[in-house]
Amino acid sequence: MTEMPRHEFETTSPAEGRVVPQAAGHASSIDVQPIGVVLEIAGAGSQVVLDLQRLTECARDGDPSIAIAGQVGSQVKIKTEDGWLLASVRDQKQDRRSGGILANIDFLGEGDEEKLTGRIHSFRRGVTRYPIPGAMVYPATTADLRQIYASDGRSAIQIGTVYPTNDIRAGLYVDALLGKHFALLGSTGTGKSTSAALILHRICDSAPQGHIVMIDPHGEYSAAFKTTGMIFDVGNLQMPYWLMNFEEHCEVFVTSSGNDRQEDSDILAKCLLKARSKNRLAEQIGKITVDSPIPYLLSDLTSLITDEMGKLDKATSSAPFMRLKGKIDELKTDPRYQFMFSGMLVGDTMADFISKIFRMPGAGKPISIIDVSGVPSDITSTVVAVLSRLVFDFAIWGRDERTRPILLVCEEAHRYVPNEKNADGSSVGRILGRIAKEGRKYGISLGLITQRPSDLAEGVLSQCGTIISMRLNNDRDQAFVKAAMPEGARGFLDSIPALRNRECIICGEGVAIPIRVSFDTLDETRRPASEDPSFTELWRSSGGEEDAVLRTVQRWRSQGK
Repeated sequence: MTEMPRHEFETTSPAEGRVVPQAAGHASSIDVQPIGVVLEIAGAGSQVVLDLQRLTECARDGDPSIAIAGQVGSQVKIKTEDGWLLASVRDQKQDRRSGGILANIDFLGEGDEEKLTGRIHSFRRGVTRYPIPGAMVYPATTADLRQIYASDGRSAIQIGTVYPTNDIRAGLYVDALLGKHFALLGSTGTGKSTSAALILHRICDSAPQGHIVMIDPHGEYSAAFKTTGMIFDVGNLQMPYWLMNFEEHCEVFVTSSGNDRQEDSDILAKCLLKARSKNRLAEQIGKITVDSPIPYLLSDLTSLITDEMGKLDKATSSAPFMRLKGKIDELKTDPRYQFMFSGMLVGDTMADFISKIFRMPGAGKPISIIDVSGVPSDITSTVVAVLSRLVFDFAIWGRDERTRPILLVCEEAHRYVPNEKNADGSSVGRILGRIAKEGRKYGISLGLITQRPSDLAEGVLSQCGTIISMRLNNDRDQAFVKAAMPEGARGFLDSIPALRNRECIICGEGVAIPIRVSFDTLDETRRPASEDPSFTELWRSSGGEEDAVLRTVQRWRSQGK
């Protein structure tokens, strides 16, 4: 490759048809000098050679977008016959023969040219007219980016500023974001929880009559939504046990494994159906199944198990019946399970429970925070499964009504929809996987938040139309996210390990093109309680430790009661 002649980087005024002497740093796109030339063209991108001297001149420019021209992740534009093609720089390497820099770029979209300024306008995704080898490469200016990132009229929420500018607002198109699910990814300490709260606050502010359910495994988000949402925990959740389907009953009541588990499940199925049938609702409905959400008494279930055990002949073991009865009695008497297995929860409260949890009506508080941090670990996944399945079943059985979309947000999602290596066959993984695949047909949106995307089930992340990735420190997580993101975002993805706290890369349906965003600062009263403790500060002071230990032991023994 021969060195590019300097005159190739003089530009021609379209108005006068003459060569215009250039000086880097002028505001309009016509005045900005080219920084390189196209060498090769492919379907999704091309290879260009960038002039090192021009890049050095750009670095001194007052326009922050021009100042980073040619860097990995920056945007450049290429003149086509009837407009501009926007591309992202994916990688760079020095070209010893020309003294320039070889770079691969990924096409993002195209726009028309404003005749007076030369800037891009009417930007759209996709490419219909490709440049040819030899076409000039220009830096995208802040004015260009302002046009590209400007809202196209669709409902949007603003969450931050577009990097590297400090005044171009970054927006998410709400219908596109929620209509095809989204995922928020980021290593611990990157500001993931605060960013999730920010996005949810913006959605709630724009839709005060919305319906949002968030599963909060650590009790972080109660502080963020105490005035704008409803907070439910083991103290006030009051989730009736009879809402569980048969599979979920088995997860809670059946403790055996192998052949014994099948035997116990068969006994439970027979007795559970009889227990449900005792309710007069069953008589009104007629034929019911073991999955029908019909209230029943736990005492009826244990009595039926005892009756079945009494019918045994001497050669048959009573062990399965004793196991089931023992587990049910344990749940009834253990205070930790009272939020679900209380004798007060036998009445037909299904409609009230759904209205309360799904915020129907919302009464200006469109989000429910379900704090499951106090739920015993052995049934946490079952509780999440019941809540998730209620969302799905409500949408299916409500098809004859006016659609009321529900957003289900799942923090620590890798716990509930694990990959094949970590799968435990639990019902929560199956129902969330089904929502990911089918939910949008019924007006259900899924939001997945996780610090370990590589531990998520295969295929679930690919069902998310919008991916918001903060810094990921693990190589396996980075590779997993790159595989799930669109081709045009590869230049952005290489910067994932180098993102600062509260910065992210957003790709997919929720944005016009892949962007790097600095999140807005969230008011302290709207932040989750996820701040890391300061060891140096807390270890400098002392006093009151004995009383604190006594109070902690008291709460520990009473299990929070």
